[in-house]
Amino acid sequence: MRIYREEEGGKERREERGERREMGSKREEGELMEEGGEKEGWGWRGRIRREVRELGELGVPIAVTGLIFYVRSMVTMVLLGKVGEEELAGGSLGMAFANITGYSVLSGLALGMEPLCSQAFGAKRVKIMSLTLQRCIIFLLLCSIPISLLWINMSKILVLMHQEANITRMAQTFLLFSLPDLITYSFLHPIRIYLRAQGITHPLTLASLAGTLLHFPLNYILVMRLHLGLPGVAIASAASNLSILLFLLSLTGFHCCLPSSDSFTCWNSLLRLAAPSCISVCLEWWWYEIIIILCGLLLDPTATVASMGILIQTTSLIYVFPSSLGFAVSTRVGNELGANRPSRAKFSALVSVFLAAIMGFSAMFFAVGIRRCWGRIFTADRDIIRITSMALPILGLCELGNCPQTVACGVIRGTARPNTAANVNLAAFYLLGMPVALGLAFCFGLGFCGLWLGLLSAQVCCAGLMLYVIGTTDWEFEAHRAQLLTLVHDERSETAVDQRCLSDSFLLN
Repeated sequence: MRIYREEEGGKERREERGERREMGSKREEGELMEEGGEKEGWGWRGRIRREVRELGELGVPIAVTGLIFYVRSMVTMVLLGKVGEEELAGGSLGMAFANITGYSVLSGLALGMEPLCSQAFGAKRVKIMSLTLQRCIIFLLLCSIPISLLWINMSKILVLMHQEANITRMAQTFLLFSLPDLITYSFLHPIRIYLRAQGITHPLTLASLAGTLLHFPLNYILVMRLHLGLPGVAIASAASNLSILLFLLSLTGFHCCLPSSDSFTCWNSLLRLAAPSCISVCLEWWWYEIIIILCGLLLDPTATVASMGILIQTTSLIYVFPSSLGFAVSTRVGNELGANRPSRAKFSALVSVFLAAIMGFSAMFFAVGIRRCWGRIFTADRDIIRITSMALPILGLCELGNCPQTVACGVIRGTARPNTAANVNLAAFYLLGMPVALGLAFCFGLGFCGLWLGLLSAQVCCAGLMLYVIGTTDWEFEAHRAQLLTLVHDERSETAVDQRCLSDSFLLN
């Protein structure tokens, strides 16, 4: 009798899921017919306006948050320069090491939870979202342990790389005082994604603004008054990051982060998505660090490294806008797929790519327009200004590819296909872009501009591949994958059939 009831219950659940999909499809058709109206032209304009508004409501607060963090990083660099040249070099080396081995890793791993949360929110499965958040926090905290050990032994590694001893010692000091950031970011990254998946972005903006306002007096007291130097800058940065987390939790509540017994089980989906997401992020982040190292091998390394620093600050400023749109469209696509509305997900992707193209042209005109005056903001050295002005038009061309590929990567992230993004970044940046950069810079004698032309080839290739992936996406299939991806965490729906469907190749495509 018990077996019969279980079979009967399983049959009822399967019928219920089929009815839910059918109702979702009918609901979507009704909504699209209602939006379209009798006049198709007006209907399309209304849909575009609606989608742009949805993306703007998500993307604008994210962009403001990005600008706030950008201003804070600029303040940190200025303070390091005021402390001293060796402190600036040591702090820059420490931050580069932290970016390569710590911040990029935690950021990439956290992105593995983004499709899980956004699709679960679209499917109205709140429990899955909270469990994913708790699992991701625990996972990042565990990953912080080997990263901490690496940071503690960082000086030994840099000495083996023949780095200058005094600068290495200062970089080690900066990293040791930055260790609390690993714990802070282990909470901050997942909470930010958890809120963004629900369309909640304003609390993070307010918390970032409050933390940045606290960053200024902290630096003034620790660096200018107490004369703590490089440790003072690191302590102020870590304290302001912690304040952002505390402000955010005070606005949203602590309950979502409290682990339950279920938080320590069923990690498969998160790990399968986190690993390739981390690889995809790190491949792109590491490219710029490698380029800085290559600049040191050119004829005038001092000027080229300084110019590269200016240009990376410039592209970081521009990157705030397409990355914000990429996060917004990732949420939109994930929500619509989770709600079983594939046509809306596709439409959101198309609108976002069009907006990204507009951003790309705007960024190009901006870079070309400021080429004669931008370098003077940072330095009075004529060689640095000359090199910067030569490379800025190439940077502008790079943004023609960077903006669409960044947004397209957000679309792919929303469909829970991080393997695809990782493969594209590997092919574009390292199989094409790096050989082109090395060949043009050192074999053909183009030097600094050759490195940027290599980046241009990588960005164009990456954008083309990403857009091809989006253009060939089967949105009905992705919507079905989203239903199964959210169902795998639902204890009531874990049937043998669902488990067979949720193989690695099916989930990660």
